[in-house]
Order: sequence, then structure tokens, then C-alpha cells
Amino acid sequence: MDEKTLFFFRDHLPALPLYKAFEARVLAEVADVTVKVQKTQIAFANKHNFAFVSFLPARRAKERPPVFITVTFGLRRREDSPRIDAASEPYPNRWTHHMLVSGPEEIDGELMGWIREAAAFSASKR
Repeated sequence: MDEKTLFFFRDHLPALPLYKAFEARVLAEVADVTVKVQKTQIAFANKHNFAFVSFLPARRAKERPPVFITVTFGLRRREDSPRIDAASEPYPNRWTHHMLVSGPEEIDGELMGWIREAAAFSASKR
């Protein structure tokens, strides 16, 4: 774990194991990924950014678990799943999805399928 990542989680240390589990799966399941720690998010990219980890409050405060990360990913289509907390279409046929993850069991095949799809979508953009 590098210094930048530890600094990013300084106020959210209980969420660090969730991030580590997510990062490990992304790096294992998606080829040629770069990880860039920024001030408010951690970006995963191939040709372009395709997924992000942040603490974006995608749910109302009373509905948020005490420990979580928000995983954001972009797809060519809207995913209608009860696991998705928010979705928007900032550009035609480019949907941004936000999902709160509060336990390692939520970093499952379904989420990773969306992440792989987001990576393929990102790689296909010009």
C-alpha cells in the first residue's frame, strides 16, 4: 500500500480493507490497469478511466452503512439493479453508475462483471 492511498483513507481507515479487496479483484480480472490516487477519488484506467472508488454519498445519510466505499463505473447502457444507488447519462449512451459497497461479499461476480464491461467500454472509446 503506497503513501498516497493511505493518505486518501486517513479519515476512513475502516474502509481500507474494502478498497484493497476491490483493487485486488480489478487488477486480477482486468488487463493493463493503471491506478491513480487523486484528492477525492481513486481512478482505475486502461485507455480511459473506467471505474472509481470514493466516499461519494450516493445514499441519504440515514441509509448509508457506517463503513463503505462508493464504486463508480461507466457503461454504454443503464444497469437497472437494486444494487445500483444512482445512475445518470451525462452523454448519450454513456451511463455512470454509483454503488455503495459495505462488505467484501459485495465485491462479487456481478459487480466484477460490470467492472469488466466498463473496462471494455472504456477501451473501445476513441
